Amino acid sequence: MKKFVKMSLIAAIAVAGTTASAQPLTEAIKNVDVSGTMVYRYNDYNNDASDSDARTGTEGSRTSNNYKIGLNLKAKVNDDVTANTRFVIGSQNASASWGSLNTQSNGDTNLDVELSQANFAYTGIANTTVIVGKQGLTTPWTVAIDPSGNEQTGTGILAMSTLGPVTLAGAYFNQTNVGESGDAVDDFTALGYGTGDIGSKDIYTAGVMGKIGPVALDAWYLDMDDVFDSYTLGANASFDLDSVTLGGDIRYTSLDLDNSSNDNDLLKLTLTAKAGIFDAKVAYATTDNDGGLVALDTDSTVGISAWSVDVFNKADADYWQVRLGFQVLPSLNISANYANVDYKASATDNTDMEDEEYYAQFNYQMSKNLSAYLRYGVYTEDNGSTEVVDDTRGRIHVQYKF
Repeated sequence: MKKFVKMSLIAAIAVAGTTASAQPLTEAIKNVDVSGTMVYRYNDYNNDASDSDARTGTEGSRTSNNYKIGLNLKAKVNDDVTANTRFVIGSQNASASWGSLNTQSNGDTNLDVELSQANFAYTGIANTTVIVGKQGLTTPWTVAIDPSGNEQTGTGILAMSTLGPVTLAGAYFNQTNVGESGDAVDDFTALGYGTGDIGSKDIYTAGVMGKIGPVALDAWYLDMDDVFDSYTLGANASFDLDSVTLGGDIRYTSLDLDNSSNDNDLLKLTLTAKAGIFDAKVAYATTDNDGGLVALDTDSTVGISAWSVDVFNKADADYWQVRLGFQVLPSLNISANYANVDYKASATDNTDMEDEEYYAQFNYQMSKNLSAYLRYGVYTEDNGSTEVVDDTRGRIHVQYKF
């Protein structure tokens, strides 16, 4: 009996202690906003070309399950300061990308959890936000947050201030993950920059954004210490003409490498239209003779790409992309897509190269926070007279937003 009473007392003390410590935690959680995305993607690629595929590894079938969860936690510290964190569950390195599991050679494994952002946002100055700490690289050359791809992050300070119709932005980062994240990693390594060297370089950037009538304009400059400096100019607009909505976007970007005489330039133009159940898109881009290495990620504002066709680091390139969509149901859009790029093998090699793809896509919006698409098509890559890729491929993509 004494033993029972003693054990009951211990249990009561434990419960009381738990209740006392849980109350402040409950109050703290009330001030935290939770948001994010969860994505599953299945890829099935089948390269029938006789030569090895330098871009995707080898000929034959390649299938994979891909997962990524992005979890954002935002807590109001006081009236002027907000604490922000972002966790990425997926990739097993600093790219903040997918967790990709090869279904043909590997068994099921667990995925890593990474802290990709941890910063404080100060809004105590009217129309101004200052973010200090580890954060997404919010520039036209990078992708700060991507539900289904890699993300560029860095530690530093970003400030944005709106003055009437104009917004000014400036940032400094003393460390980034671009040595492992983004499509330029291999290209900069080939130019003599080690991946660690790239990530440790300081980045300075400044931008100005404004709007004149229906036209939005922006101009940005970015310098990566001892690596490159770049600027970009852009304009986009949208017009409602009775039953037709038209859109246009034009952008020019130039990037000069510090250890090379090659100057990379990219000009791109995109036109869109929507009328009733139909929507269409036509995009064109061109690079100069030195190449189109103007971005740290092809999905960034200054880049342009379809499924696999892009102009990234392609010399003397002409790129076309066409999309025609049909809204057959309120929740279902079907589209036909085509992309092609002709370019030279390099700035010093005039071998004619061509990448081409065409695919059908079915977009299904089940609810406001749950969407999916099914994609199926063919991608080819010709190296002169040799076909190095002849890929029949499919994809299933499901995305939940919370």
